[in-house]
Amino acid sequence: MPELPEVETVCRGLRPYMEGKTLKSVQAYRSNLRNPFPPLFAERLQGQKVNKIIRRGKYILVELSDYTWMMHLGMSGKIQRSLSSHYVHQKHDHVVWQVDDVTFAFNDPRRFGDMDLIPKSQVCTQVKSMAPEPFEMKAGDFYKRLQKTSRPLKTALLDQTVIAGLGNIYVCEALWQSGLSPFKTSNLITKQQAQGLLKNICEVLERAIEAGGSSLRDHRAVDGTLGYFQHHFKVYDQKGKSCPTALCSGTIKREVQSGRSTYYCTTCQKK
Repeated sequence: MPELPEVETVCRGLRPYMEGKTLKSVQAYRSNLRNPFPPLFAERLQGQKVNKIIRRGKYILVELSDYTWMMHLGMSGKIQRSLSSHYVHQKHDHVVWQVDDVTFAFNDPRRFGDMDLIPKSQVCTQVKSMAPEPFEMKAGDFYKRLQKTSRPLKTALLDQTVIAGLGNIYVCEALWQSGLSPFKTSNLITKQQAQGLLKNICEVLERAIEAGGSSLRDHRAVDGTLGYFQHHFKVYDQKGKSCPTALCSGTIKREVQSGRSTYYCTTCQKK
């Protein structure tokens, strides 16, 4: 699933071509993705001015004249851009829209993505309960949130009500960089460990955003280019390899934790 860096990469690709512009035409080729589209979905979008595009966690929020257009990429969703009004429809293109002479297509083979229209007077329920993002959160608040749960640290960090925007890849990388076990009980972390972990989470995310995210299977920027942070993974998907920590003799291990693959060093990430 695209995580914060991948979604931020998509937003940065949309903003120069959509902000301040009007949605000239919108075509929905089906009535639903993960959830049904709202009534008259395409018709209500057409003619709306795009005021601003923001990211909240893993959600793309397009602020329009009368609505907020919420998008979630799901497992395999991507937004493709064509610098032409003469766009050739691709398989799995479910929503296509045009701004000036630029065409965008929401392509999602597995259809786990989501779209909704929220009136300007309402709060987007999908993001209402989300915690602050890593870049917004203070170390003291982060520590207090971890103190409220006895779940394993990795599981807690994937909870969007604890900290927003994190996914499996970047949690594994940040825990390794912090020397913390993914199985450590969250409320046993010290204030100093929490401060260091939050700092490392932000550093990992910043490097991933700079690299355009990680392209493991489906992720592409809107211009079709691949992210390349996958070439810099230290532990994620590195099962059986030597730990890259200097002077560490450990090996990267994979275990299933809360239904997700957890990668960590058996030596320098002890509880």
